[in-house]
Amino acid sequence: MKHKKWCLLPILLLLSMIVLAGCGQKSVASEDILKRDQSTKTVAWGVKSDTRLFGLMNIKDNQIQGFDIDVAKELSHRIFGKHVKIDFLPVTSNTRLPLLKNGNVDALIATMTITPERQKQVDFSDVYFDAGQAILVKKGSPIKSVKDLKAGTKVIGVQGSNSVDNVKKVAPQTEVLQLSDYAQAFTALKSGQGDALTTDNGILYGMSADDPNYVVVGGAFTNEPYGIAVNKGQKPFLKAINKNLKAMRQDGTYQKLENKWFGNIQGFHQGRD
Repeated sequence: MKHKKWCLLPILLLLSMIVLAGCGQKSVASEDILKRDQSTKTVAWGVKSDTRLFGLMNIKDNQIQGFDIDVAKELSHRIFGKHVKIDFLPVTSNTRLPLLKNGNVDALIATMTITPERQKQVDFSDVYFDAGQAILVKKGSPIKSVKDLKAGTKVIGVQGSNSVDNVKKVAPQTEVLQLSDYAQAFTALKSGQGDALTTDNGILYGMSADDPNYVVVGGAFTNEPYGIAVNKGQKPFLKAINKNLKAMRQDGTYQKLENKWFGNIQGFHQGRD
């Protein structure tokens, strides 16, 4: 009898964890994040820390820098005041949604494309950046566009990003290698583990700026509108984000930030070719 009790213990613990997780998600949805953050004067953003131009950790001062970071700071100050404490939590394409849904962050601004599937899980702001998927190759590569990704070629992508599904659709004969983040993906390309790397053009231009031996070719072959994600049930917070995104565009702040991060990138443009 004692032995049976010990056998049941792991099952009971697992059930308890499931119940607690469910309760946690319910409390995240029911709590008014906007009111809470206004009261605490603290807001937490999930951001990329391995993506040059959008969010990259500066090892000199241990601060994350990039376009997404600056947009998040501007929105935070406009919504919560200049004395708000802004926390940035590094996320990857694979971890960002779970961290948001579990309440670890209040919102995601992390090169995240608005898709119908993701809209079932979270709510998105208005588009804050128009990107398009492209490919990155070493200079001199015979691959000049996505049309050259045929049988015998290997393309590198990142887990949790819709770019992997996109490239499988347009180049079904190519082999796809999925890695956990962009730093690993770029390292894999440089070490010859793949013939090309695919993701959004803005991210790829950041890699090219980091190492000019690698270039973006062929133009964009998809439309990838980025949105800021919040949990379902956070309409007041979402409304505040959209209101201030609109104001940033109208008063020229958005254009200044865009020029700061992308103005000197040769060949860069937003949207579809």
